[in-house]
Amino acid sequence: MLACIPTKGNAGLEDTVFEHFGSAPYFTLYDSEKGEIKIVENRNAHHSHGTCHPMNQLVRYHIDCVICSGMGRRAIEALSTEGIKVYDAGSKKVSEILDKFKADGLSEIDPAKACRGHGQGTGAAHTPLDSGQGRGAGHGQGGCGHHGQGVGGGRGRR
Repeated sequence: MLACIPTKGNAGLEDTVFEHFGSAPYFTLYDSEKGEIKIVENRNAHHSHGTCHPMNQLVRYHIDCVICSGMGRRAIEALSTEGIKVYDAGSKKVSEILDKFKADGLSEIDPAKACRGHGQGTGAAHTPLDSGQGRGAGHGQGGCGHHGQGVGGGRGRR
C-alpha cells in the first residue's frame, strides 16, 4: 500500500505533517510493502484557495491513501471516488504517523466532519463543518487544531 503524507519539508521520518494537503511543500510517500520512503516536491504548493490539484502531480504514483490532519469534504469525496482512502494523521511527526499506520491504528476522516475552507485575510486555518461558527469576513477562522478568530458578522453553521 502506498501512503501519501503532506509534509513541511523533505526530512522523511523526522518531518512533520503540513496542515493543508494541497499547499504542502512536499509529499512523503511510504510504500508499506517495500518499507521505502520517497519525497516528492509539490510543484503546485503556491496557489489560490480552491484551485489546488495535488493529485494531478501524484496520480503517477498510484497512491492508495492520504494521511493528513484535515481535508475538505469535496477533496475527500473526490479521492474516495478514485478508491483512495483519507486517514486522520493523529500526530504531527511522520515516524509516529507511520507507526500508527503499520499497526492499523488510523481512522478515516468522515466527509461530514471535513474542513470547510480558509478564513479571509491573515489566518489560513481550517474550520470544521459542524463547528457552528460564523462565516463573516475576517482574519482567519479556527478549527482543525487551530484557534483563529473570524471578525465580522456571519451566520453560524451546524
